[in-house]
Amino acid sequence: MNAFGRWVAAAGAAVGVVGASVLHLPDSVRLQVGVSAAAAQPGQAMPAIRPYRINIPDATLADLKTRLARTRWPTEIPNTGWDYGSNLAYMKELVTYWQTKFDWRAQERTLNELPQFITAIDGVDIHFVHVKSSNPNAMPLMLVHGWPGSIVEFTKVIGPLTEPQKFGGSASDAFHVVALSLPGYGFSGKPQERAWSNKKIASVIAQLMPRLGYTRYAAQGGDWGGIIMRQLGLTDPQHLIGLHSNLCIASRPATGDPWEGVPADERRMVEAVANRLPTEQGYSNIQGTKPMTLGYGLADSPVGLAAWIVEKFRTWSDSNGNVESKFSKDELLTNITIYWATETGPSSVRLYYENRTDPQLTGRVDVPFACARFPKELFGVAPRKWIEAQYKLERLTDMPRGGHFAALEEPHLLVEDIRTFFRGRK
Repeated sequence: MNAFGRWVAAAGAAVGVVGASVLHLPDSVRLQVGVSAAAAQPGQAMPAIRPYRINIPDATLADLKTRLARTRWPTEIPNTGWDYGSNLAYMKELVTYWQTKFDWRAQERTLNELPQFITAIDGVDIHFVHVKSSNPNAMPLMLVHGWPGSIVEFTKVIGPLTEPQKFGGSASDAFHVVALSLPGYGFSGKPQERAWSNKKIASVIAQLMPRLGYTRYAAQGGDWGGIIMRQLGLTDPQHLIGLHSNLCIASRPATGDPWEGVPADERRMVEAVANRLPTEQGYSNIQGTKPMTLGYGLADSPVGLAAWIVEKFRTWSDSNGNVESKFSKDELLTNITIYWATETGPSSVRLYYENRTDPQLTGRVDVPFACARFPKELFGVAPRKWIEAQYKLERLTDMPRGGHFAALEEPHLLVEDIRTFFRGRK
């Protein structure tokens, strides 16, 4: 049993198992379309929000297995491990499991226990999970993932956030959770025009939440989701209760000595990250400049797609080089299969290009802001001083462990920090 499973068991929550290692979602978050659909006001038409269930065609799954069986493997210099990228021995092991043991239908059933919907915003279908708490006074909370993630990242936190009393918490800390599939990712539509950047996605969120009946809401994100938090704070501050991020990113001050007043331990933390970046930014340069060239491989080769994604889960997590110490094969492959089956490998990486070419909103975010600094986070690490210059920082938590995929790696730590920050706010 993994750490999350032990935590749930200790809290007295019942967790069942379907298939190899499928997380069985609590009854509190099972599909309840009538509860989760936005209610129209008297005299008004119901917003165009359509219930959605995942149902990947059998032909798509059969084609995937055929492609996996016909993989043409690259050569590898012996005894180089992961030095050159995704390790050949591990990829063969993962692909064999994908082809012979991985049960997509079991994972699909589990995901479909979450109430899901689609609505068109600015000409693109936006997919989202919407789980309402049994506490009618719960706070609306938008969750936003990044690349190479999906709504799979949130499967361990939705239950504790919506029904905290079932996971050792207090019912007063409950949230109504909305978890977005980014445009071009997963079950959302693929934008067919330029400039669908983080700024544009922030405007989508600002339109979606009132469409669901939420005039005041909180928001949380990591990776692109964390950067979207900044754009959201500048786009829709009047409706935001607060912002929480596990990507503590802030630029250096434009004038003066950026390190003046920065404690030595924070400086060492930032410098350690900077020393790792030269060997970790190649993917971003490619996706930000030539996403279409990369897209052919991501669209045509499931093993190429898997290698491109798995290496990031290993390197960016607090796994000490063992990716399966943090993520099971089923978790990794559920996320990857979503990219493959929806053909969103190419459209997802375009977000890097859009953010490079579409000017983002700038300025100070004056919405209450909290950030959780996980020690193995590769990108979002900045000193308190820099964050305070750009945000209304009200909470900064240095976590004892964890990396880039906080909701999936350390759900308990993330949930507790979210609860603590938003407690008592309106």
